Amino acid sequence: MKYLLGIDFGGGASKATLLCEDGTITATNTVEYPTLYPAPGYAEQDPQDWVKATCINIKKVLEKSGVSPDAIAAVSLDAATHTAVIMDENFQVLRNSIYWTDTRSVEEVKFLKERYGDTILKQVLHHPDTIWSLPELLWIKNHEPELWGKVKKIMFAKDYVRHCLTGDYVTDYIEAEGSMMFDINTMQWSEELCGVLDFPTSMMPRIVKPQDVVGTITEEAEKLCGLLAGTPVLCGTTDTVMEVFASGAVKQGQMTLKLATAGRICVVTDRPYPDVNLINYSHIVDGMFYPGTATKSCAASYRWYRDTFGDDYQTLDALAASVPIGAEGVIFHPYLNGELTPYANPNLCASFVGVRASHTKAHFTRAVLEGVAMSMLDCKTTLDQMEIAHDDAAAIIGGGGKSPLWRQMVSDALGLKLVEMRYTDSSFGSAMLAGIAAGIFKDCEDALSRCNSVVSETLPNPENTKAYAKLFETYKQVQKALEPIYNQRG
Repeated sequence: MKYLLGIDFGGGASKATLLCEDGTITATNTVEYPTLYPAPGYAEQDPQDWVKATCINIKKVLEKSGVSPDAIAAVSLDAATHTAVIMDENFQVLRNSIYWTDTRSVEEVKFLKERYGDTILKQVLHHPDTIWSLPELLWIKNHEPELWGKVKKIMFAKDYVRHCLTGDYVTDYIEAEGSMMFDINTMQWSEELCGVLDFPTSMMPRIVKPQDVVGTITEEAEKLCGLLAGTPVLCGTTDTVMEVFASGAVKQGQMTLKLATAGRICVVTDRPYPDVNLINYSHIVDGMFYPGTATKSCAASYRWYRDTFGDDYQTLDALAASVPIGAEGVIFHPYLNGELTPYANPNLCASFVGVRASHTKAHFTRAVLEGVAMSMLDCKTTLDQMEIAHDDAAAIIGGGGKSPLWRQMVSDALGLKLVEMRYTDSSFGSAMLAGIAAGIFKDCEDALSRCNSVVSETLPNPENTKAYAKLFETYKQVQKALEPIYNQRG
């Protein structure tokens, strides 16, 4: 038997999935790492934490499975996009990476909108926002000029980890699209946009396809992680497209709903939809895209609530279930790091409103879950207003979807059937991609038919959908009232 290894780097943890060629998962392992918040609005991660997590994960899945390293046919990595790693000429990391939820680059975004807005929309298909690598890197250039002068290499999260395993210096075109430094029309780095940073395109990583094998495990990496030197390693790609693939969304109109660190609703289309409220990326299926709406703090809101106020998720779910729809007046807006769809405003803040002396922890807990559901309804409403055709069901992905309570809540709020696949996480998608590259699977559809299946379906309750529609009206009114205040505070 041959095995495929997929490794993901998410907002708070890395997960490895060891997939057998017969389509079964042999072992998984997860290692958490911190996101650092050195100042209000800041969010950073240490690239060395990703490397350490990788080595632990690889050793653990081999140990759990008993699989010999020489049975690993290929390895593929994926990660959240926009997370740039800056290095000197010797590939030494110069500072922590600014994570995509960081909002410090507001002034850089204003500058880019004024000076390069049309160019960015034409080449990148997006509007400037703090989530993109270009404004993040421009902030470093403006505020840490001495350090910026040492920058000779720019990579992205999964590319840096892969570099530590193979020594390569490449990235894939989907990752490049997330940098705001890539011209999707020419499929090359943009001379003009890289020029904003005074960083020549010749110093950027070479661009390849996600399924391309770009190197092999080095002898040094073998000592660190336990894989055999010479094991093929794919370039890999971004976590979202791997989740979209893993969940079975490979044909036009198929949709995914993600309840993870960030929340997203994506629809597979045959063209991009440039709009301030959408994030457009190419699919791994040639000629297809998966434009999507996004909310910044989805499961991140629930994790923040858990970490701040205590209890485990099961206990919190039970508390939330004891309270009726609407949390008896308590409303939460999940704007912990500003918001994307449909506001594109990094100044927005999270809030609890409607609090009375009678409210308990159960009310606040339900309000957090419902607040995220309302934000996801904002996302779906935007897609519908843009008349992007989609199926009447969505594959639910992300850790938040494992909660039956939250899953039903979101299904009710959106009036949408949610399909739970047996496997949906991006590390599983990366493992299947490795299988395609290794010739074990013919293509995406062959991999899915052999490796995945439907586990359950969650149907919306029409009466609950009506109740959430009324709650949504109030949710929107509160957002509209508070936004001017947050804008004044900056």
